[in-house]
Amino acid sequence: MRRYSSPGTLAYSFTPGPMSFAVKILIWTNVVAFLVGWIVPTFNGYLGLQPYNVIGRYWVWQPVTYMFIHAGAVHLLMNMLVLWWFGVELERLWGTTFFVKFYFVSGIAGAALTLLVAILPVPFGAGLLVSTIVGASGAIFGLLLAYAMYFPDRPIYLYFLFPVPAKYFVMIVAALSLFTSGTAWTAHLGGLAGGYVFLKFGRARPLAELKYRYFKWKMNRLRRKFDIYHGGKEKDWDRRLH
Repeated sequence: MRRYSSPGTLAYSFTPGPMSFAVKILIWTNVVAFLVGWIVPTFNGYLGLQPYNVIGRYWVWQPVTYMFIHAGAVHLLMNMLVLWWFGVELERLWGTTFFVKFYFVSGIAGAALTLLVAILPVPFGAGLLVSTIVGASGAIFGLLLAYAMYFPDRPIYLYFLFPVPAKYFVMIVAALSLFTSGTAWTAHLGGLAGGYVFLKFGRARPLAELKYRYFKWKMNRLRRKFDIYHGGKEKDWDRRLH
């Protein structure tokens, strides 16, 4: 539950309102994938993220498809509720195109960190290599981070009981992930990191930036060449514009 304030009023809301376009499509896709996996269990093993299959067998689709596979109905329900509660407002804020990019970048970043840790010479790396990671949690954690960055002081009710500012809520959830999510902590933290990086640089357009800098350099060069001066003060009476 989140709290919204306006002049002279204090309102509480359990939902962000009607689903936005991308959020609706994502939720339905996850539900359909869950039903298919429930009917055909091998479907989950084929699309879930197992680092050994990605690295050794080149099943390169898994870093994307694992986001649509869930371990059970409760797992699916919780992820989809968070997607609805926080995703709708972010999609309205960003627009559908950027929201979809951000969602997939966060999810894939979660898979990337999982693959990286799986090949490191650390005690839990070998176990992670043959584990199967499923769920939209990497993308969901990215959304939580984005929400905390845009609305840092907006209260979120932890366990529906304790009001916590969004910025602290994400810190608490990230810390809990390290101790309660088993092997999936890599996907969660990878989603946080990938979401942060994409928010900082995702809107950047390198080609447009280069064109802008070239144009700025060219204009400065022309100013020097033709002796252009700005202003109009008396001390500038003897300057000329050629």
